Amino acid sequence: MKEKKIYIAGHRGMVGSAIKRKLEDLGYHNFIFRSSSELDLRDQLQVKEFFKQEKPAIVIDAAAKVGGILANNNYPYQFLMDNMQIQNNLIHESLENKVEKFIFLGSSCIYPKFADQPLKESSLLTDSLEPTNEWYALAKITGVKACQAIRNQFGKDYVSLMPTNLYGTHDNFDLTSSHVLPAMIRKFHEAKIEGNTYVTLWGSGNPMREFLFVDDLAKAVVFALENQLPDYLYNVGTGIDLSIKELAQLIQSIVGYQGNIIWDSSKPDGTPRKLMDVSKMHALGWKHQIELKEGIEITYQWFLKNQNNYKEVKL
Repeated sequence: MKEKKIYIAGHRGMVGSAIKRKLEDLGYHNFIFRSSSELDLRDQLQVKEFFKQEKPAIVIDAAAKVGGILANNNYPYQFLMDNMQIQNNLIHESLENKVEKFIFLGSSCIYPKFADQPLKESSLLTDSLEPTNEWYALAKITGVKACQAIRNQFGKDYVSLMPTNLYGTHDNFDLTSSHVLPAMIRKFHEAKIEGNTYVTLWGSGNPMREFLFVDDLAKAVVFALENQLPDYLYNVGTGIDLSIKELAQLIQSIVGYQGNIIWDSSKPDGTPRKLMDVSKMHALGWKHQIELKEGIEITYQWFLKNQNNYKEVKL
């Protein structure tokens, strides 16, 4: 397995870079990488030519246009179309070029807004989506279904992993396009440095969220790579959640910010709760290892060391 040629799409992102580091730690070495400037995954002809030349045996799709509520609301077309083009090109060319194993990474937002908690894989397509991220969710659902169709029709080992909310080193800390946890780290840190007496956060603070350290997702990807998973879709998370208010208080204490938190309830909350049922992955032998407090501490230390060059994704 370690000799086989592996293409990690999106290797520079938070998820892709974590997968790359984990595989390298385990002795994998036969990689193919292309930056987005070298290969535009939205361009069908470029992707076709790339696969024809390189002939990877394994493809891990960690490439996507991602963002928080604000970005999803403001750029619905890009979140739908860019993600569909990226994954469709990768999935189709993998099938055409006889890729042995394809690992598709999605998101817990594929499940209906009011699905029973914790979210089971069987909840997919049973009700309507959360409007603030339905464009991204729709794209990811089509990717899951494309992989399932290939699995059913051609008997190929194509599997979809749906992680819960991810965070960690190499995250996006841009305040207009980032997710809630890195945005809070930056807001509390800047308020501490500038001596601000309060920090304003979106919503009521009441929604419940689950968070997975990105290195734990990388281990789940390795698990899927090294084992033939019997089903087409698996949730990847901790199975533990907390309120956004509790998250804010935890980050505030880790950053060491002494001021007050003001909740702007005119801003949207998003889905009330998104806890993942991870019993299918647990039954196979994978479980997360890094708890939330430790993960945030690692992320904040990385943020401090990389303040001059951390990632900001401008849309």
